[in-house]
Amino acid sequence: MQRRSPDLPNSLLEALPPEDHALIAPHLLQVDMERGRLLYDPGDPVDYVYFPHDGVISLLTLMESGAAIESITIGPEGALGLAAAVAPRQSLGRALVQTPLHASRISAERLHEAWLRSPALRLLVDRHGEALLGHAMQSAACNALHSVEARFCRWLLTCHDRVNADRVALTQEFFADMLGVQRTTVTAVARSLQARGAIRYRRGVVDIVDRAGLEALSCECYGAIRETYARLLDPATGARR
Repeated sequence: MQRRSPDLPNSLLEALPPEDHALIAPHLLQVDMERGRLLYDPGDPVDYVYFPHDGVISLLTLMESGAAIESITIGPEGALGLAAAVAPRQSLGRALVQTPLHASRISAERLHEAWLRSPALRLLVDRHGEALLGHAMQSAACNALHSVEARFCRWLLTCHDRVNADRVALTQEFFADMLGVQRTTVTAVARSLQARGAIRYRRGVVDIVDRAGLEALSCECYGAIRETYARLLDPATGARR
């Protein structure tokens, strides 16, 4: 489903000065996509760039065995495929819609034309690339050093920030891929958090009951990733002001 994009929130689009935003506005389409929608697989050409308004896109790193683990989560603070504004790109991982998604979409070709004409857009693309690198580095450390429970809480908090709702509809399979664990481990962690009153859990649905409790159980990476995006992307917004 797609239509002309209205004025919906995305931090990167909001950071562009009006004259620079006008370069891409006629080419932005609003798209509504269901959970589980595959956007890119490794090696696919990045033909479109997505600016989420509400919802979550996950970038998964795939192994030859078929195993997968999430490396980056993208929501209204960023964009999927933004580097294609600079030059043609191929996807390095699998991009999946993890929750129902509302986004603005533009062809990489149109965005490249605007990138050539807009210093503000070039700055934004550079800073977003740095933020994604910092996000990936933090995720790699988190996956290696922190417990499954802490990472589960971090992901729920990240999702809660981006879907604007206390209910998160996700399957065990998605959670297992995001965390790189077995489904039985997901069930055990979810039940433990439910017993402590942080969430209510049933198959495919998590209700966040105690956000402060989740924050206390999460690792430092939740705050570190948020700080990285704020530090790197706020200067572009400040330039507009």
